[in-house]
Amino acid sequence: MPPAAPGTGRVPVRKTYKLYVGGAFPRSESGRCYPVTASGGAHLANAALASRKDARDAVVAARSAFPGWAGRTAYNRGQILYRVAEMMEGRRAQFAAEIAEADGIGAARADELVSAAVDRWVYYAGWSDKIAQVLGAANPVSGPYFNLSQPEPAGVVAVLAPPAAPLLGVVSVVAPVIATGNTAVVVAGERAPLPALTLAEALATSDLPGGVVNILTGRTGDLAPHLASHADVNGIDLTGALPESAADLERSAAQTLKRVLRPGEGEDWLADPGISRMTPFLETKTVWHPVGM
Repeated sequence: MPPAAPGTGRVPVRKTYKLYVGGAFPRSESGRCYPVTASGGAHLANAALASRKDARDAVVAARSAFPGWAGRTAYNRGQILYRVAEMMEGRRAQFAAEIAEADGIGAARADELVSAAVDRWVYYAGWSDKIAQVLGAANPVSGPYFNLSQPEPAGVVAVLAPPAAPLLGVVSVVAPVIATGNTAVVVAGERAPLPALTLAEALATSDLPGGVVNILTGRTGDLAPHLASHADVNGIDLTGALPESAADLERSAAQTLKRVLRPGEGEDWLADPGISRMTPFLETKTVWHPVGM
């Protein structure tokens, strides 16, 4: 039990965060949670310890949301991503405080990282209706046909969030996945999950349909193998995978022909992201159409 607050005689109530699945905030089916501590060791809150069943439920929610999300116009998806940026802007003080506590950094640095995370949503909102123009093509063919290629979303993508960047890193790996029409099951970093959970609250109060993004907390090493082997997951981003397990996860993902984004070395989350995180979970659809004679 935590000690009584000085001068009050009362025990402070620690918030226990839940999972974010299907647009709702369920408890872990196991009922378990774990303490989240600041960089100095202070007990900040409790987070749900997601189980294999929770991961399966998140995949079901993401699969159910996929047809509707992929079927929206790219322009509308961009509008919704921009709305997420607006919701984050309204909570920037809370995000900055959580980052500062998790990483032991100053207020100015934390505010800079929040600004970068908000801007990252705006960046991918702008790309939503432009990526098809960059990656699509009208192909030259010998015959009376139109031959057109265009990118389409792969489906449900499991995302292992980078533990070293509890807000900007999460946004940087999730936003490009959903900007292109995929849905996501995200495993937040175990050490500092609070910014990702506050992001879930911002997503829930934005225009993002339930199930498009699902956020699990707990041990990445426990959840990742189940997502890598899940037959209804179409791709996996291994950015937050433990170095010793990344190769095993990739081999497991290969059994169900998943698209895999391997973890990079020394990621600079403040750098210009380009489109390199948008392309791994897109498939190219080519259509032939006869030309009227």
